[in-house]
Amino acid sequence: MTADLLDRWNDLLRRCGASADPQPYGEELLRRWAEPQRRYHTTDHLRAVLDHADALAGLADDPDAVRLAAWFHDAVYRPERSENEKRSAALAVRALREAGLAEPLVAEVARLVRLTVTHHPEAGDRNGEVLCDADLAVLGGSAEQYAAYAAAVRAEYGFVPEDAFRAGRAAVLRQLLGLPALYRTDAARERFDAAARANLAAELRTLEG
Repeated sequence: MTADLLDRWNDLLRRCGASADPQPYGEELLRRWAEPQRRYHTTDHLRAVLDHADALAGLADDPDAVRLAAWFHDAVYRPERSENEKRSAALAVRALREAGLAEPLVAEVARLVRLTVTHHPEAGDRNGEVLCDADLAVLGGSAEQYAAYAAAVRAEYGFVPEDAFRAGRAAVLRQLLGLPALYRTDAARERFDAAARANLAAELRTLEG
């Protein structure tokens, strides 16, 4: 089921100049993405982000840096912890250095992974814009796809009492709806923004109802 992902990883690492066999690193990443505590942040999410990054690749300054960041952006994931992105970036640095990738590329991947804390790239950060848009594309799916996403997020936070979850989730949704732009690239904005805002508003009404 994940053989295609492993092939994509191996091709990516070789293209980026890896001096070590990429396969063990890919297998370890896929093991992480399949951990039992995950309901949304799974290999399906990884594949979706990679696919969206590919679709937007022409808008990035370094599409392969974006793809590497997609692989690592939720590689460390514990829903009860707040430092997942920081730990994922550190993992990226260790693994990519060991694999022999150039230091500027390693640093850029780590920066991009950390950017997914806020999904707020600076103006002109084309790599950041593509990664953040790819990660948030799920918000702009059909109503049915969004409902499945929201249910999976709730399942990941199953340890949180219902009232606390509803309050926290509503705060996140209000923050997203308050952003002047959910998506930074014109392509993602045209494809996802209207549906994303409708989906977020509908979930918020449910939580506040």
